Amino acid sequence: KQVATEKLFRDNATKNNKNRSNLRRRHRNAGRVMYGRRSRNDPSSREIQLESLPGIQAFTDRALLGMLKSFAGIHRDKQLNTWKNDFRLSAGVSAYHVDIIYGMDAGWAVEGAVGSEYKIDATYLSPHVNMASRMMSATKQYGVTILLSKAVEKLLSKNCRKKLRHLDTVYVKGSKVKQSIFTYDARFQGVDFFLLERTEEQADLESEAYTPNIWDQDQDLRAMRQHVSESFLETYHLGVAQYLAGNWSDAYNNFQLADSIMIERVLEDGYLEIDVDELEDRIFNTEDQSEDIVRIRNEIGDGACRTLMNYMQRRNLKPPSDWDAVRHLFSK
Repeated sequence: KQVATEKLFRDNATKNNKNRSNLRRRHRNAGRVMYGRRSRNDPSSREIQLESLPGIQAFTDRALLGMLKSFAGIHRDKQLNTWKNDFRLSAGVSAYHVDIIYGMDAGWAVEGAVGSEYKIDATYLSPHVNMASRMMSATKQYGVTILLSKAVEKLLSKNCRKKLRHLDTVYVKGSKVKQSIFTYDARFQGVDFFLLERTEEQADLESEAYTPNIWDQDQDLRAMRQHVSESFLETYHLGVAQYLAGNWSDAYNNFQLADSIMIERVLEDGYLEIDVDELEDRIFNTEDQSEDIVRIRNEIGDGACRTLMNYMQRRNLKPPSDWDAVRHLFSK
C-alpha cells in the first residue's frame, strides 16, 4: 500500500511538472507572436503590434469619435448650460461653464477590481494608462481639448489622420519615451450644437452606418473645428518643422503668424459669443498687453502657438546646445 501511494504521488508530480513545462513553452511562444522576434535590447520589441489586428482602424476611429461626440453632447445639454447663469457658480456674469478634456494612448493594460462590499469598480494599470493620463494633463498646457499619442495616431484611418494636427514632440514627466503628440482641434465657443441635435434613434443609426467619410461629413465634427483654416495649418506645420530643426527665430515668427490667422478667422466669421468690434484694432496690436485684450487673445487664438512661443522666448529664441528636437514636459 505504501509503495502504491508513493508511485501515485510520483506520477502526479511528473504530470504536474509536464503541465507547467507546457504552460511555460506556450507562454514563450505567445510572447514571440505578440512581440515579434526582435532583440531583447530593442525597446520596440516589447510593444504590442496593434496595427495587425483586424478592424483596428474602425475601432480606433470610433474611440476618438466617441470622445468628440461626448464633447459636443456636453455643450448641447440644456441643463448643463443653465449652470452658466447660476449665481452661486458664476456670480451672475456667465463666467462658469462645464468643459471636458481627453488624453489617449494605445497599448496593453491589466484590469482589476477595486472597492468594497458596497461598491466595486474596475481599474486599469499599465504604462499606457499612465501615458493617456499625461496626455490629458498636457491638454491644459497647449490649450486644446484632446491629445493623442503617436501610438493612437498610427492606428486611425487615413481620413481621420488628415484632420489631426501634430503639436509637438515631447518627453512627458516620468517617461523617457520620445512622444509625438497630436490633437483634433475642437472648440465649443461660437458653435450652436443645439441646431445639430439628433434623436437617439438617429444617433444610433449613424453609429451603425459608420464609414471613414464621417470625418468629412459629420456636422458636429465640422462645427467644432470651424475655427481652423488651411492657411493656419500650413503656417503652423511650417513653424513646427522649423522649431524641431532648431531654427527658432523663423519658427517663432510663423507661430505668431499662425496665431494671428486663427484670431482673424474667428473675428471675421463671428465665432465669438461677445461683441469685440470696438476692440479689433487693439487685439491685433501686439504692444497692447492690457488685461482684457490678453484675455480675448488667449480665448480666440491658438494655445499651442502661444505655448511654443513662450517656451522659445524664455530661452531667447536659441535652442539648447544638446537640442534633439524633443521638449521635456516637467509638470503632470
